[in-house]
Amino acid sequence: MSFLPSTPAAAGYFFPAEFHPHEATWLSWPHKEASWPGKIDTIFQPYSQFVAYLSQGEKVRINVANAAMRDFALRHLENAAVNMTNVEFFFHPTNDAWCRDHGPAFLINTSAQQKKVVVDWGYNAWGNKYPPFDLDDVIPTSIANQFQLPVFHPGIVMEGGSVEFNGKGTVLTSTACLLNPNRNPHLNQQQIEQYLRDFYGVHQILWVDEGIVGDDTDGHIDDTVRFVNEDTVLTVIERDVKDENYQLLQHNLRQLSAMKLADGRSLNIIELPMPNEVIHEGQRLPASYANFYISNKHVIVPTFRCNRDDQALSIISKCFPDRQTVGIDSTDIIWGLGSFHCLSQQEPLV
Repeated sequence: MSFLPSTPAAAGYFFPAEFHPHEATWLSWPHKEASWPGKIDTIFQPYSQFVAYLSQGEKVRINVANAAMRDFALRHLENAAVNMTNVEFFFHPTNDAWCRDHGPAFLINTSAQQKKVVVDWGYNAWGNKYPPFDLDDVIPTSIANQFQLPVFHPGIVMEGGSVEFNGKGTVLTSTACLLNPNRNPHLNQQQIEQYLRDFYGVHQILWVDEGIVGDDTDGHIDDTVRFVNEDTVLTVIERDVKDENYQLLQHNLRQLSAMKLADGRSLNIIELPMPNEVIHEGQRLPASYANFYISNKHVIVPTFRCNRDDQALSIISKCFPDRQTVGIDSTDIIWGLGSFHCLSQQEPLV
């Protein structure tokens, strides 16, 4: 495309909600031993189970470094009875597996001649915590070039897990993450809000303050609050007053209760329990049922071998009557400090 308007919003593009129909889900095959030290071999089975569910209802597009990684992935996926006719591999080398944060943001405008565009935000591995990240940083443009899609470059850091959309002009995010000086120290809240409007095509920004304990992303919203439709959110709650997440999540709940959508409606708030704490080698991991992924046919929920798993699955299932809610054991995956939502990025259907 020889000419791009200054921003996607100026051309009528917007980021759809995750429950909008998908053309595909994008993944980056896990390979970084340091993300799962001593455990990476244990994650391929649940990861492949995730792909199996995805492949029942949409394409699954997987970034791999080379043919050897593709062949390794193929063996695991075939063992998991994945629908391989829906799986496509792309030779896009990555530093790590967290495609929610380094993958492309796909925006759509159904009335435009070019119905889909990509926004390539800057990526610095959650405040330069895990260098190198140069390969991850260029993934959105690599994918856009593969499909000959126009690319917008806002020039600031933003991660997919830090923003949650209702598809009707509202985005939820957290001050803990977006206002952290390790991302965009030169920008204040109002300036960041303008970037969200311009490059995600939203009109309203709603803020909660807190993330959960153990979250190395500094408070991604996809571990705490998720839209299930345009005016309803699931938000995680800790019932144990002695738990260190209790006050943080009560604070978020009070903030959500005071919010109104642009048309004046209050949010419908559904409370979702937190799992029992998951500890590995003395470290509390950011286990949360809110890190589910909404695919075309399923809602895929991380579970943690916990007596609250069934309750969480039941609550989430009632929010998505048009999809099957399934749980996959994420006890090993969460050692990498993320789960199924962190690992995936949807490409909307237009």
